[in-house]
Amino acid sequence: MDIASAASTYLTDSLELELGTEWCKPPCFSCAFDNRGGGKHFSGESYLSSGALKRLILNLDPLPTNFEEDTVELFGIQWVTETALVNSSRVLFNLFRQQLYNLETLLPASCDFGKISTLHCKADNIRRQCVTFLHYVKVFIVRFLTVQNTENHGPVHPYEVLEAQLPSLLVDELHGLLLYIGHLSELPNINPGAFISQNQIQLFPPSWHLLHLHLDIHWLVLEILHMLGVKLKHVVYGHQFMNLAGDNLTNVSLFEEHCENLLCDLVSLSLNRYDKVRPSEALTRDHCPCPCIKEFWVLLIHLLDQRSKWSLSESFWNCLNKLLKTLFETSSEQRRPSVPTIQSRDPLGFSLWIITHVASLYQFDRHGTPDEMRQMESNWNFVEELLKRSINVQDGILEEQLRMHLHCCLTLCDFWEPNITIVTILWEYYSKNLNSSFSISWLPLKGLTNIKSPLSMLEMVKTCCCDKQDSNICKSRSSYTIFLCILAKVVKKAMKNNGPHLWKQVKGRIYSKFHQKRMEELTVVGLQNFFNLFLLLAAIAEVEDVASRVLDLLNFLKPALKTSPLIWKGQAAFLLMYTQKNLDIGVLAEKFSDAFQAKAREFLLLSKNDEMGQRQTLWTLLSIYIDGVQEVFETSHCLHPSHEKLLSDGFSMLLPACQEPELRMVLHFLQAVLARIRYVF
Repeated sequence: MDIASAASTYLTDSLELELGTEWCKPPCFSCAFDNRGGGKHFSGESYLSSGALKRLILNLDPLPTNFEEDTVELFGIQWVTETALVNSSRVLFNLFRQQLYNLETLLPASCDFGKISTLHCKADNIRRQCVTFLHYVKVFIVRFLTVQNTENHGPVHPYEVLEAQLPSLLVDELHGLLLYIGHLSELPNINPGAFISQNQIQLFPPSWHLLHLHLDIHWLVLEILHMLGVKLKHVVYGHQFMNLAGDNLTNVSLFEEHCENLLCDLVSLSLNRYDKVRPSEALTRDHCPCPCIKEFWVLLIHLLDQRSKWSLSESFWNCLNKLLKTLFETSSEQRRPSVPTIQSRDPLGFSLWIITHVASLYQFDRHGTPDEMRQMESNWNFVEELLKRSINVQDGILEEQLRMHLHCCLTLCDFWEPNITIVTILWEYYSKNLNSSFSISWLPLKGLTNIKSPLSMLEMVKTCCCDKQDSNICKSRSSYTIFLCILAKVVKKAMKNNGPHLWKQVKGRIYSKFHQKRMEELTVVGLQNFFNLFLLLAAIAEVEDVASRVLDLLNFLKPALKTSPLIWKGQAAFLLMYTQKNLDIGVLAEKFSDAFQAKAREFLLLSKNDEMGQRQTLWTLLSIYIDGVQEVFETSHCLHPSHEKLLSDGFSMLLPACQEPELRMVLHFLQAVLARIRYVF
């Protein structure tokens, strides 16, 4: 085994560099990578895939195989590697700004196919020079910058004097550089598309290179400021800008200000995309115009959360929350002058939308690889505030917007730990609006309107309990149904992680809203929502307890509703659920069959008087019972004595009263039941 291969066995994938190579290409932002096969999220040159982020977090040399020669070429000039930044820092930063200007002068040039190759080469060369210089600054801080001993009172070499001034000078130069390039959000709209040459080489216009160079600068400035603090372990004060703004410019304050500006820019870019879609389609729209912007979000998440562990800065979520809260403020007096104002036509929806998209980025580890097992930091506290705003709007919130808000919450439930509070907040709203249909006039619904059978009620509940929901759920389901999906997901997760304790809390809060007065207020729509809720609770938790509660509550209904077909469908649905869970149906069967027998007697009496209207109403109920019982027999794994209760004397009263179509249905039912009994026994 040679030395290189032996050494590589001791290196993790993220830190491994090509051993034996003299120069490793410095990482940079790039969306020019082939992802036709899918599964690749970031370029191999990216700060994530190259391992640059992990080296930063672990305080390792950024580029161990680079800048090892005595001299280094920067901007076409040879410099002494170990002293260039100390002796000529202002000159180097001036050259850097000159290269930036040169790239900007290429923007007006016509990018037709004949010139694109030349323009691409020029712009790419400029960008590489600028990126190389900033990486050199990082390497210099790690390798060559000496922490000065303040207690040394002996003679000091002139170089040491300059070296002691370098950190402050870097803070000033970096601040000046940020002022020079401005905000990301101020750049013109860039088309991320590329020209493809005959050799399948991607060629990009100067505007593309300028955008990605700005991304590189913004990120590398953050890296340099972070590395300065780690290396020196004390606050570095700038001198040039110290008195101009009236504040003490330090590496810490510049880092925080730059983070705030970057988040503001990233949010502005996302806002431009959000404002162009309807709420029902918002979550299907990516918040990032290109993979590099997504990578920037991931980098910020990792860096800020890492720094927050050492109390060096606020966590990522805290920083983002502070920014999003400004969307709701009418005054910008407390905001820093350097931070641009962000205005949204829908701050509430946008905040939930961006949080949901950004939460999904927590799945990426320091390599940029999705890791489903990775612990995701939640932001429930702020989401709870947003939900309260959502349902407490004085003039009422549009159903379309509410669906999108709840879709965001449903998605977050997949990422984060279960949260009972959001269920409580939402239930407070829906318990007061149970009689609402939660419909949109121009958008048809699935599942909640025109429930045809008990089986369809159960199918709707099963859909709500699915782990994966339709991405177009905002168009196909009402906000109430999405709430039921959230309820199911939270309770299932909570019971899996923490046992039945949290379920009892949820049950208590839901049960407490149903009493005699509330049941008397229910309309047919409200009763439908009532059954959907309790069927879902039965499906995910204690079916017998829930069914018993339902039977008690149905006694409080107004007399007009007690004969509603929906009640019979609901009871049949509970019977089917008992059957599917292989539970004893005795109690439910007895009550249901008693009701059937009473209606069969009425049907027999009515047939003699030939009152067709009432007869049809009664037959609707009787047919629901017949269909439901047939379904129970056909889906039962085995038949118990309690099944016999469903075949009550009501059938003996029903047969003489039936006309031909009705009789055909009853005989078909009896035939199916007998066939099932023969099959089982």
